[in-house]
Amino acid sequence: MREKLPDMSDGLLKTTKRFCIVVIFSIAFAYFEAAVVVYLRTIFYPAGFIFPLAELLWTRQLLLTEIGREAASIVLIFTAAWLFGQNLRQRTAYFLTIFAVWDIFYYVWLKVLLDWPASIMDWDILFLIPVTWASPVLAPLLISFTLLGFAVIILYRSCHDKGLKVTLIDWLVFTLAGFVVVVSFCIAGLHITEPDFQSYFYWPLFAAGLLSAIAMFGKCLLLSRTKH
Repeated sequence: MREKLPDMSDGLLKTTKRFCIVVIFSIAFAYFEAAVVVYLRTIFYPAGFIFPLAELLWTRQLLLTEIGREAASIVLIFTAAWLFGQNLRQRTAYFLTIFAVWDIFYYVWLKVLLDWPASIMDWDILFLIPVTWASPVLAPLLISFTLLGFAVIILYRSCHDKGLKVTLIDWLVFTLAGFVVVVSFCIAGLHITEPDFQSYFYWPLFAAGLLSAIAMFGKCLLLSRTKH
């Protein structure tokens, strides 16, 4: 028993150091994202980024370029997570960490650079693939803090050589929950130029997806603890 304690402590220390490095990387990556948005808003919304938005005036080339940049950002997150992690469990946790911290500090940097958003209920365009996603800032922040919580739990258990038992059915539920959240964003994104745009973000639909994912994670965690 005494021989195992130093190993577990050493593993926790190494994971904590690596986690801190991942967080620093994510904060820096978020600045790049925020800087691009500063440029885009200066060019296309000189009068202010206010909903409902005017029709997008982007040329096809610029739109495709921005979509490509967003896709490249996801590839970079995957790549960094793969390099930071040593197995699938850790890589999944680091992907969730990078994505969450990146998204949270994206808004932190926009607040620093543009003094926006004025509140977490301000609306934002979240993504453009395959269609425009939109919602109040609060929604993506709730997702990011949830994912960060998942990641911390996974990494902590990994330090103690304890995995998270996830069945095929569990994965299907996670996928469905994520799909429901994305649908809530996409529905809202289709109406961002309309005066009543706010009525098209269905909080109950969003909450159903998010809470389903949290409940499923809790169920997997509980069963994994029972089996260990």
